[in-house]
Amino acid sequence: MKYWALVAVLLVAAPSFTLLAQPAAGGIHFETGLTWKAIREKAKKENKFIFMDAYTTWCGPCKMMAKSIFPQPQVGSFFNANFINVKVQLDTTKKDDEEVRRWYQDAHDIMVNYSVRVFPTYLFFSPNGELVHRAVGASDAAAFIGKAQNALSPETQYYSLLKKYDDGKKDSAFLRKLTAASIEAYDNKRISEFTNAWVNTQPILLTDYNIRFLSRFVNSSTDRAFREMLANPAAFDKVMGNGYSRKSLRSVIMQEDVLPIMYGPQQPINWSKLNDSLTNKYQELGKEIVSFSRIFYLQQEGNWDEFAKAAVAHMQAYGSDQSPDDLNSLAWAIFQNCNDAACIEQAIGWSKQSLTATNAAYHDTYANLLYKAGKKQEAIEAQEKTVAIAKANNDDSLDDYTATLEKMKKGEKTW
Repeated sequence: MKYWALVAVLLVAAPSFTLLAQPAAGGIHFETGLTWKAIREKAKKENKFIFMDAYTTWCGPCKMMAKSIFPQPQVGSFFNANFINVKVQLDTTKKDDEEVRRWYQDAHDIMVNYSVRVFPTYLFFSPNGELVHRAVGASDAAAFIGKAQNALSPETQYYSLLKKYDDGKKDSAFLRKLTAASIEAYDNKRISEFTNAWVNTQPILLTDYNIRFLSRFVNSSTDRAFREMLANPAAFDKVMGNGYSRKSLRSVIMQEDVLPIMYGPQQPINWSKLNDSLTNKYQELGKEIVSFSRIFYLQQEGNWDEFAKAAVAHMQAYGSDQSPDDLNSLAWAIFQNCNDAACIEQAIGWSKQSLTATNAAYHDTYANLLYKAGKKQEAIEAQEKTVAIAKANNDDSLDDYTATLEKMKKGEKTW
């Protein structure tokens, strides 16, 4: 991980759709030249389900799926045998041809009726044209086929499960299945409802098995999973790893309490007032989040002198509780943007604390910091270990790590 920033999921409404070209031979066969009505008629006649891939031209995960997953023979074999496949583009361009334009009205209706808001979205329809399942996001071939397999059976179709729930089925095993399906479908309006219903069926909630499940649902301060993690951080960290609870809780609190102020109309930020507010709500965790937020804000502002000071102060107060990912990210930000020798020395300590036996990126950060501190031989030895770990794990960044090692040996800058 080579940067330190808040990760957000962007949900974007789609104004209209356009049909796209076929993937490479051997992969999924997508219909062209047919209207939405004709596709439904074809599916009914052939007694096949419909798979609809809804994406945009600017969506990175969508492009990855189209380039690397859809063309795979095993993917094509499964989808072509079980589905009538149609690919639609959820943005319009000046290059849209006449066939594309003929889809505009149907596409708009699909967007409205099926609430397509996040990309890529996969919609699955029965042979009779009824929406039975949906899934979102990029995945590898096996997981993608698994999503489609769930669309073929009433026991795993999201909308079939939803109907059973609304009809009164609420046993523990069923609710667990439904909750997982709601995540896959990105049905944020009901995820908390299903999670809370499942929690109420558990005689002993904080087992290792349940903690792993609950950890997937910390999305809002109103979630039961959030409240349980807030009340029992040590139990969650024991199962999920040191610093996991703080990072998960911090993400929610920042989204709800910090970012609206940070990017709100009233500037400059009254950090003292924000500290009082979050301390009142979350005690010591609130103080830590304000400290973290200030570092994040200074990074976004590019105020690296103050960033370095704030980072050092934050780590002196809370460093022992940070996750390896946070330690590495903060250390890398110091490496890239700070030249103060004392600050770099502090970051070397944070980076060393993050090191694991299998994560080459953490070792790369450590080696680069040593090199920037003028400890050339130590840095070379550390980067040789980085390269060895990357080779052992077939790391995609192996070439980059090797190039950095060569620069170190030549005495060239790596920043």
